[in-house]
Amino acid sequence: MPIPEKQLETWAAQGSIQQSAATYQTIRRSLELNDASYANRSFEIFLQGSYGNDTNVFRDSDVDVVVMLTSIYYSDTSGLSATDKAAYDKDFQGASYTWNDFKSEVLTHLRSKYEGAVTSGRKAIFIKGNNSRREADVLVAAQFKRFFTYRTSLDNSHAGGLCFWLPDGTRIVNYPKIHSAACSTKHAATKKYFKPMVRIFKNLRNRMIEDRAIAEGIAPSYFLEGMLYNVPDESFGGTYQDTFVRCFNWINEADKSKLVCANGLTWLVREDSSTAWPPASLDTYIKATSFYWQNWK
Repeated sequence: MPIPEKQLETWAAQGSIQQSAATYQTIRRSLELNDASYANRSFEIFLQGSYGNDTNVFRDSDVDVVVMLTSIYYSDTSGLSATDKAAYDKDFQGASYTWNDFKSEVLTHLRSKYEGAVTSGRKAIFIKGNNSRREADVLVAAQFKRFFTYRTSLDNSHAGGLCFWLPDGTRIVNYPKIHSAACSTKHAATKKYFKPMVRIFKNLRNRMIEDRAIAEGIAPSYFLEGMLYNVPDESFGGTYQDTFVRCFNWINEADKSKLVCANGLTWLVREDSSTAWPPASLDTYIKATSFYWQNWK
Protein backbone atom coordinates (compact mmCIF):
# COMPACT_ATOMS: atom_id res chain seq x y z
CA MET A 1 0.00 0.00 0.00
CA PRO A 2 1.19 3.59 -0.59
CA ILE A 3 2.40 5.73 2.30
CA PRO A 4 -0.65 7.24 4.07
CA GLU A 5 -1.39 10.94 3.68
CA LYS A 6 -1.21 11.38 7.45
CA GLN A 7 2.37 10.08 7.50
CA LEU A 8 3.31 12.37 4.62
CA GLU A 9 1.81 15.35 6.45
CA THR A 10 4.00 14.55 9.46
CA TRP A 11 7.06 14.25 7.27
CA ALA A 12 6.28 17.52 5.48
CA ALA A 13 6.66 19.53 8.70
CA GLN A 14 9.85 21.48 9.25
CA GLY A 15 12.11 20.31 12.07
CA SER A 16 13.05 22.41 15.08
CA ILE A 17 14.90 25.61 14.23
CA GLN A 18 15.36 27.35 17.61
CA GLN A 19 18.47 25.50 18.76
CA SER A 20 19.96 25.51 15.26
CA ALA A 21 19.46 29.28 15.03
CA ALA A 22 21.09 29.74 18.44
CA THR A 23 23.99 27.50 17.39
CA TYR A 24 24.53 29.53 14.25
CA GLN A 25 24.58 32.80 16.16
CA THR A 26 27.00 31.41 18.76
CA ILE A 27 29.46 30.21 16.13
CA ARG A 28 29.04 33.38 14.11
CA ARG A 29 29.95 35.52 17.10
CA SER A 30 33.00 33.35 17.75
CA LEU A 31 34.19 33.70 14.15
CA GLU A 32 33.72 37.48 14.26
CA LEU A 33 35.78 38.08 17.41
CA ASN A 34 38.48 40.71 17.02
CA ASP A 35 41.15 38.47 18.52
CA ALA A 36 41.07 36.19 15.45
CA SER A 37 44.26 36.44 13.40
CA TYR A 38 42.15 36.89 10.24
CA ALA A 39 40.00 39.66 11.77
CA ASN A 40 41.46 42.28 9.40
CA ARG A 41 40.45 40.25 6.35
CA SER A 42 37.14 40.64 4.51
CA PHE A 43 34.91 37.62 4.96
CA GLU A 44 31.27 36.65 5.07
CA ILE A 45 29.40 34.17 7.27
CA PHE A 46 26.13 32.48 6.32
CA LEU A 47 24.11 29.29 6.66
CA GLN A 48 23.87 26.70 3.92
CA GLY A 49 22.32 23.24 3.71
CA SER A 50 18.99 22.15 5.17
CA TYR A 51 18.78 24.83 7.85
CA GLY A 52 19.78 27.54 5.41
CA ASN A 53 17.16 26.39 2.90
CA ASP A 54 14.31 25.67 5.38
CA THR A 55 14.23 22.00 4.36
CA ASN A 56 15.45 20.58 7.66
CA VAL A 57 13.66 17.61 9.19
CA PHE A 58 13.61 16.38 12.78
CA ARG A 59 16.52 14.02 12.28
CA ASP A 60 18.82 16.76 10.94
CA SER A 61 21.45 17.63 13.51
CA ASP A 62 24.50 19.38 12.07
CA VAL A 63 24.23 23.08 11.37
CA ASP A 64 26.19 23.98 8.22
CA VAL A 65 27.99 27.30 8.59
CA VAL A 66 30.07 28.89 5.84
CA VAL A 67 32.84 31.39 6.51
CA MET A 68 33.90 32.70 3.12
CA LEU A 69 36.97 34.82 2.42
CA THR A 70 35.94 37.73 0.19
CA SER A 71 39.11 39.83 0.13
CA ILE A 72 40.26 37.63 -2.77
CA TYR A 73 38.50 35.37 -5.24
CA TYR A 74 39.25 32.34 -7.38
CA SER A 75 37.76 31.99 -10.83
CA ASP A 76 36.71 29.94 -13.82
CA THR A 77 37.46 31.77 -17.07
CA SER A 78 37.01 28.80 -19.41
CA GLY A 79 33.80 30.31 -20.80
CA LEU A 80 35.40 33.59 -21.87
CA SER A 81 36.14 34.51 -25.47
CA ALA A 82 39.79 35.03 -26.38
CA THR A 83 39.31 38.80 -26.27
CA ASP A 84 37.62 38.73 -22.87
CA LYS A 85 40.22 36.33 -21.49
CA ALA A 86 42.99 38.69 -22.57
CA ALA A 87 41.22 41.55 -20.79
CA TYR A 88 40.87 39.44 -17.68
CA ASP A 89 44.52 38.39 -17.72
CA LYS A 90 45.56 42.02 -18.06
CA ASP A 91 43.64 42.94 -14.90
CA PHE A 92 44.52 39.84 -12.90
CA GLN A 93 46.64 40.29 -9.80
CA GLY A 94 47.79 37.41 -7.63
CA ALA A 95 47.21 37.53 -3.87
CA SER A 96 49.76 36.74 -1.21
CA TYR A 97 47.08 35.64 1.27
CA THR A 98 45.32 32.45 0.13
CA TRP A 99 42.41 30.21 1.05
CA ASN A 100 44.86 27.83 2.69
CA ASP A 101 46.12 30.63 4.97
CA PHE A 102 42.55 31.56 5.85
CA LYS A 103 41.53 28.00 6.67
CA SER A 104 44.57 27.51 8.89
CA GLU A 105 43.80 30.67 10.85
CA VAL A 106 40.09 29.86 11.20
CA LEU A 107 40.92 26.37 12.46
CA THR A 108 43.38 27.72 15.03
CA HIS A 109 40.85 30.31 16.19
CA LEU A 110 38.00 27.80 16.58
CA ARG A 111 40.23 25.41 18.51
CA SER A 112 41.00 28.20 20.96
CA LYS A 113 37.29 28.97 21.44
CA TYR A 114 35.95 25.39 21.57
CA GLU A 115 38.81 23.55 23.20
CA GLY A 116 38.60 19.80 22.71
CA ALA A 117 35.45 20.04 20.55
CA VAL A 118 36.99 20.86 17.14
CA THR A 119 38.02 18.35 14.48
CA SER A 120 39.29 19.20 11.01
CA GLY A 121 37.52 16.98 8.48
CA ARG A 122 37.91 16.27 4.79
CA LYS A 123 35.62 19.14 3.81
CA ALA A 124 34.66 21.09 6.90
CA ILE A 125 35.66 21.80 10.48
CA PHE A 126 33.43 19.88 12.87
CA ILE A 127 32.41 21.42 16.21
CA LYS A 128 30.94 18.97 18.69
CA GLY A 129 27.68 20.07 20.30
CA ASN A 130 26.72 20.31 23.95
CA ASN A 131 23.49 20.77 25.91
CA SER A 132 22.87 24.25 24.48
CA ARG A 133 24.55 23.94 21.09
CA ARG A 134 23.96 21.61 18.17
CA GLU A 135 26.83 19.99 16.34
CA ALA A 136 28.07 22.16 13.50
CA ASP A 137 30.16 21.90 10.35
CA VAL A 138 32.09 25.06 9.52
CA LEU A 139 33.06 25.16 5.86
CA VAL A 140 36.01 27.48 5.26
CA ALA A 141 35.76 28.74 1.70
CA ALA A 142 36.86 31.51 -0.62
CA GLN A 143 34.83 33.61 -2.99
CA PHE A 144 34.53 32.12 -6.49
CA LYS A 145 33.48 33.70 -9.78
CA ARG A 146 32.50 31.85 -12.94
CA PHE A 147 32.88 34.43 -15.71
CA PHE A 148 30.72 34.59 -18.81
CA THR A 149 31.97 37.93 -20.17
CA TYR A 150 34.79 40.26 -19.13
CA ARG A 151 35.73 43.73 -20.32
CA THR A 152 36.91 45.30 -17.07
CA SER A 153 36.70 44.52 -13.37
CA LEU A 154 33.54 46.64 -13.27
CA ASP A 155 32.10 45.53 -16.63
CA ASN A 156 31.66 41.77 -16.63
CA SER A 157 29.11 39.05 -16.02
CA HIS A 158 29.68 36.13 -13.70
CA ALA A 159 28.02 33.69 -11.32
CA GLY A 160 29.10 34.06 -7.71
CA GLY A 161 29.88 31.01 -5.64
CA LEU A 162 32.48 29.58 -3.31
CA CYS A 163 35.34 27.14 -3.51
CA PHE A 164 37.55 25.09 -1.23
CA TRP A 165 40.05 22.27 -1.60
CA LEU A 166 40.04 18.66 -0.43
CA PRO A 167 43.18 17.19 1.17
CA ASP A 168 44.12 15.56 -2.15
CA GLY A 169 44.14 18.95 -3.90
CA THR A 170 40.75 18.64 -5.63
CA ARG A 171 39.00 22.00 -5.88
CA ILE A 172 35.31 21.93 -5.03
CA VAL A 173 33.09 24.69 -6.43
CA ASN A 174 29.54 25.33 -5.33
CA TYR A 175 26.94 28.07 -5.56
CA PRO A 176 24.96 27.91 -2.28
CA LYS A 177 23.37 31.36 -2.52
CA ILE A 178 22.14 30.75 -6.05
CA HIS A 179 20.91 27.31 -4.96
CA SER A 180 19.03 28.76 -1.99
CA ALA A 181 17.44 31.54 -4.05
CA ALA A 182 16.39 29.06 -6.74
CA CYS A 183 14.78 26.78 -4.16
CA SER A 184 12.82 29.73 -2.72
CA THR A 185 11.65 30.72 -6.21
CA LYS A 186 10.62 27.12 -6.89
CA HIS A 187 8.77 27.02 -3.57
CA ALA A 188 6.74 30.09 -4.52
CA ALA A 189 6.09 28.79 -8.06
CA THR A 190 4.70 25.51 -6.68
CA LYS A 191 2.29 27.22 -4.26
CA LYS A 192 4.63 26.38 -1.37
CA TYR A 193 4.68 22.64 -2.04
CA PHE A 194 8.35 22.36 -3.00
CA LYS A 195 10.01 22.54 0.42
CA PRO A 196 7.47 20.26 2.17
CA MET A 197 8.02 17.71 -0.62
CA VAL A 198 11.79 17.94 -0.12
CA ARG A 199 11.23 17.19 3.56
CA ILE A 200 8.97 14.24 2.68
CA PHE A 201 11.57 12.75 0.36
CA LYS A 202 14.27 13.35 3.00
CA ASN A 203 12.27 11.68 5.75
CA LEU A 204 11.56 8.68 3.55
CA ARG A 205 15.27 8.45 2.75
CA ASN A 206 16.05 8.59 6.46
CA ARG A 207 13.59 5.76 7.09
CA MET A 208 15.26 3.68 4.39
CA ILE A 209 18.66 4.31 5.95
CA GLU A 210 17.35 3.28 9.38
CA ASP A 211 16.00 0.06 7.83
CA ARG A 212 19.33 -0.46 6.02
CA ALA A 213 17.55 -0.48 2.67
CA ILE A 214 20.09 2.05 1.41
CA ALA A 215 23.46 3.13 2.79
CA GLU A 216 24.19 6.50 4.35
CA GLY A 217 25.45 8.85 1.64
CA ILE A 218 23.51 7.31 -1.25
CA ALA A 219 21.06 10.23 -1.45
CA PRO A 220 22.43 13.45 0.14
CA SER A 221 19.92 16.20 0.87
CA TYR A 222 21.57 18.56 -1.62
CA PHE A 223 20.91 16.09 -4.44
CA LEU A 224 17.32 15.48 -3.35
CA GLU A 225 16.67 19.22 -3.47
CA GLY A 226 18.24 19.37 -6.93
CA MET A 227 16.25 16.35 -8.10
CA LEU A 228 12.91 17.88 -7.13
CA TYR A 229 13.95 21.26 -8.51
CA ASN A 230 13.85 19.71 -12.00
CA VAL A 231 10.25 18.51 -11.64
CA PRO A 232 7.80 20.79 -13.52
CA ASP A 233 5.88 23.21 -11.31
CA GLU A 234 2.52 21.79 -12.38
CA SER A 235 3.41 18.43 -10.81
CA PHE A 236 3.08 19.99 -7.36
CA GLY A 237 -0.30 20.48 -5.70
CA GLY A 238 -3.29 18.66 -4.22
CA THR A 239 -2.63 15.92 -1.70
CA TYR A 240 0.90 15.01 -0.70
CA GLN A 241 0.25 11.49 -1.99
CA ASP A 242 -0.70 12.75 -5.45
CA THR A 243 2.22 15.18 -5.51
CA PHE A 244 4.68 12.50 -4.44
CA VAL A 245 3.51 10.14 -7.20
CA ARG A 246 3.65 12.82 -9.90
CA CYS A 247 7.11 13.97 -8.81
CA PHE A 248 8.51 10.47 -8.48
CA ASN A 249 7.10 9.30 -11.81
CA TRP A 250 8.51 12.34 -13.59
CA ILE A 251 11.95 11.74 -12.07
CA ASN A 252 11.84 8.03 -12.84
CA GLU A 253 11.03 8.66 -16.50
CA ALA A 254 13.32 11.67 -17.01
CA ASP A 255 16.59 11.65 -18.92
CA LYS A 256 18.88 11.72 -15.89
CA SER A 257 21.78 13.15 -17.90
CA LYS A 258 19.80 16.37 -18.44
CA LEU A 259 18.97 17.04 -14.80
CA VAL A 260 20.64 20.14 -13.35
CA CYS A 261 21.44 21.21 -9.81
CA ALA A 262 19.17 23.89 -8.38
CA ASN A 263 21.89 26.46 -9.10
CA GLY A 264 21.27 25.89 -12.82
CA LEU A 265 25.02 25.92 -13.50
CA THR A 266 26.10 22.35 -12.87
CA TRP A 267 24.81 18.90 -13.80
CA LEU A 268 23.03 16.94 -11.10
CA VAL A 269 23.95 13.45 -12.29
CA ARG A 270 27.38 12.60 -13.63
CA GLU A 271 29.91 9.80 -13.39
CA ASP A 272 33.30 10.48 -11.77
CA SER A 273 32.43 13.96 -10.53
CA SER A 274 33.21 15.32 -7.07
CA THR A 275 30.10 17.53 -7.11
CA ALA A 276 27.47 15.41 -8.90
CA TRP A 277 25.24 12.45 -8.00
CA PRO A 278 26.72 9.17 -9.29
CA PRO A 279 24.20 7.46 -11.63
CA ALA A 280 24.47 4.17 -9.73
CA SER A 281 23.60 5.88 -6.44
CA LEU A 282 20.58 7.61 -7.99
CA ASP A 283 19.42 4.31 -9.48
CA THR A 284 19.74 2.58 -6.09
CA TYR A 285 17.79 5.37 -4.43
CA ILE A 286 14.99 5.31 -7.02
CA LYS A 287 14.54 1.52 -6.79
CA ALA A 288 14.43 1.61 -2.97
CA THR A 289 11.97 4.53 -2.96
CA SER A 290 9.66 2.74 -5.39
CA PHE A 291 9.71 -0.41 -3.25
CA TYR A 292 8.96 1.50 -0.03
CA TRP A 293 6.10 3.43 -1.63
CA GLN A 294 4.43 0.26 -2.91
CA ASN A 295 5.08 -1.86 0.19
CA TRP A 296 4.59 0.56 3.09
CA LYS A 297 3.69 -1.06 6.41
